[in-house]
Amino acid sequence: MAIRQIRTIGDEILTKECKPVREMTSRIRELIDDMFDTMYEANGVGLAGPQVGVLRQIVTIDIDDGNQYVLINPEIIEESGSQTALEGCLSVPGKNGMVTRPNHVIVRAYDENMEQFELEGEELLARAICHECAHLHGHLYVELVEGELRDVNAEATEEAEE
Repeated sequence: MAIRQIRTIGDEILTKECKPVREMTSRIRELIDDMFDTMYEANGVGLAGPQVGVLRQIVTIDIDDGNQYVLINPEIIEESGSQTALEGCLSVPGKNGMVTRPNHVIVRAYDENMEQFELEGEELLARAICHECAHLHGHLYVELVEGELRDVNAEATEEAEE
């Protein structure tokens, strides 16, 4: 297992459409393991294939609920409600912004054994699913930011001064 380089905003690969995974291979399994390692090393809650330079429909998520989620070829099939909160991204380091996303989603995907399943997510899990699935279609959260994209370091300084 290895830590991979996280691609950042401005890298063309983040704007590309990802290809579906057709079969599980040892290389795909290694990629999934590397994605979790990379995500944890960067203190993230989700990571998508293009963020590590791989144009495949693979997402890893861990929102600290006791589960590690692997979504292969994910498709959001239902969404409802809304939530607005600060959102950041490992591919947009040092920045965050207010984004409105569905509060409830159902995603259909394949697991690491290429068995299809559905996952229901609310609140942070719903946000993470939507955020990571958008990466697979070449979109970053900055396209949805309401108002200004903010500097995380400036925000911490403002909170310390209050």
